[in-house]
Amino acid sequence: MQTTLTVLIAAAMLATLGVLAAGVIGVARQTDPRRSNALMRWRVLLQFAALALFALLLLVLRG
Repeated sequence: MQTTLTVLIAAAMLATLGVLAAGVIGVARQTDPRRSNALMRWRVLLQFAALALFALLLLVLRG
């Protein structure tokens, strides 16, 4: 369980980083603002997922 959660947390963090990079590059290139906005919404969702998984991991480790 701990290993699975750790892998999921790493995947969520990498996905967050990827979406963040894509959003920043899109803003720098001044592409479609709707796409940048959608990417930032995905970033927030992925950050939430990573934090929720991290909290779950802490609960598993505590118990």
